[in-house]
This record gives sequence, C-alpha cells and structure tokens, in this order.
Amino acid sequence: MFEQDHGAVVMAAPLGGRGAPHRPVLLREAMQFLAPERGGLFVDCTVGLGGHSEAILESSSGTRVIGIDRDGAALRAASQRLAHFGERFRAVHADFREIDRVLSELAEPEPVGVLADLGVSSLQFDSPARGFSFRFDAPLDMRMNPDSADESAADLLFRLSEEEIAAIIFEYGEERNSRRIAKWIVESREQGKPITTTRELAELVARATGKKKRWQIHPATRTFQALRIAVNRELENLGQFVATAIDLLQPDGRFVVISFHSLEDRIMKQELRKHAGYCVCDPRSQALTKLCICGARRAVEILTKRPVVPDAIEMDANPRSRSAKLRACRKLITLR
Repeated sequence: MFEQDHGAVVMAAPLGGRGAPHRPVLLREAMQFLAPERGGLFVDCTVGLGGHSEAILESSSGTRVIGIDRDGAALRAASQRLAHFGERFRAVHADFREIDRVLSELAEPEPVGVLADLGVSSLQFDSPARGFSFRFDAPLDMRMNPDSADESAADLLFRLSEEEIAAIIFEYGEERNSRRIAKWIVESREQGKPITTTRELAELVARATGKKKRWQIHPATRTFQALRIAVNRELENLGQFVATAIDLLQPDGRFVVISFHSLEDRIMKQELRKHAGYCVCDPRSQALTKLCICGARRAVEILTKRPVVPDAIEMDANPRSRSAKLRACRKLITLR
C-alpha cells in the first residue's frame, strides 16, 4: 500500500523512511538549469535537508548559498550537513516568500540563481510527531513550522464549517468524496469526538469513502494532502513569489522551481509565461476590455517548454520523486 503525497511518496516498507539517505529530487536537472559552476550567490528558498545546496556548493569554490526554510529542525540539519563549507553557506529561518526581505536584511547582491523545491522534506514527512503522515499515530499537526502560532490541522477541523472543510478537501486534494468526508468529520465533532490524531482521520476517511478494493493508494492520502496545503497556506502568494524572485535575479540569472501538485504547477506555468511576455488574461474578460491586465512583460526566457519530470531510474530509486515537475527560466539582460 502506498501513501502518496504532495512532495513525498512513502512505501509502507522502510524504503525512504527514517534513517534512509536523503535524495534531493531532480538534482541533476536542477543543476543543469541553475548552472552553479558559474559561481556567485544562489538562494535555496526551501533548503530542507540541504541536498540541492550541497550540489550547488560542490560545483564551484566560487559559489555561495543562502538557505531559507521555515522549519527550524530542517535548517539545523542542513547547517550541520553543510558546515564544512564554512561561510559559503548561510541558513535563514524564514518563509521562502520572504526572499526579498531576507536578501535586503543580509545586504546581499543580486543572486545568480534561485531554487525553490516546494515539496515536503523527508525530515517533515518521516517524523512521527509532526502529523504529516498516517503511517504513524500522532497529533494531527502538519505545520511546517511547528514553533509558529498558526493553526494545526486539528484546529482547522475543529473550527471550520462542514462546507469549508469540504471545499478544502475538494479544491486542494481533488477528492471526489469531499462532502461525505467533511460530513463525517463534523458529525464526529458534534458527538464530542473531534478528530485530533492522524490515525483517527485516516480511519474516518477510509470508512467514509467505503472503498473495499485492495488499496494501491490509501483513501486518506488526498485528504491529508489538502489539509497540509491549507494549514501551511502553500498556494498563497506563489505568483508574487515568482515575480519577486525574477526581479531579484541579476541579468542572465536562473530561476528553477520544483512542484509536486497540479495546482502548484499550474500557477508556476502561468506565472512563467506571463513573465516571458505572454498574456494570461481570461479570454472572456479580454474580449470585453480589449486590454491586457495580467501584467505580462518580457523579463525571462523559459528554458523548459514542458515540465521536466524524473526518469524511470530516479522514480525507482526514489519513489518520492514520482510527482515532481521542474520548470526553469533565465532572466533577460534587457527587459522589454
């Protein structure tokens, strides 16, 4: 049985579990587009356990990396892993969407490369106490920054209405049984049994969906994915992040993003097209106004006509890579 998630796919067996070596997704392809052998400053916006940053730093003695992550535990692990690079690596505890503030406070020049791996890190997904996975019975948390005051998944399920819960599960999880699942969650809450653990939620979803066939993917997978996206507000301001990252790059700089969910990839595709000068306005609205209002501008050249996906060898070696999609662009020297 698989538990497949946005940014992570985990076998019920130990493959990819705690203690397994960290495998950065699409590493070769990311390095190909970032071209870190040129040297200069790179920003790893979601440093995780530091696999991509390590490859950047190893590519040339002239590279430096600022590694950003909102998970303090991941930052500590990455800092330990990359300690032998000395001052060439700097760790910053922040949300990747704060990249402009981070660089401003560090008084750093324009980076030559920005990388964002939007998936869940191995550390997060494999930690029994974090509540990302139903392989472990744990508090239903799912916060990427567990030290924050943000609501946990359990808090959301306790506070939101049935309609709001159903909308989250349908929109972010693309789960067809979203209304039934939400109904069962609220009924359990009203009976004095709010959902507070991963096992409780997984078992409720399995009963609510009523699937009796042998599962290849656990029926709770989409619900867990949807709640995690909602808890961490993963789709908020992604478009603004792309614009900011492109603006910060020096001319000929590279922007590379790896996404694991169709909604994320759709946003990335649209934003890169817009910054490559293609209008992405709603055709119906444009037919009425005859004007482009999406802000399209020719600031980058798209380097990936189609998203780059892992090959069969990588997917076999690292099941967590199978839903990954990489897109990349190069900032133009003269913006038009």
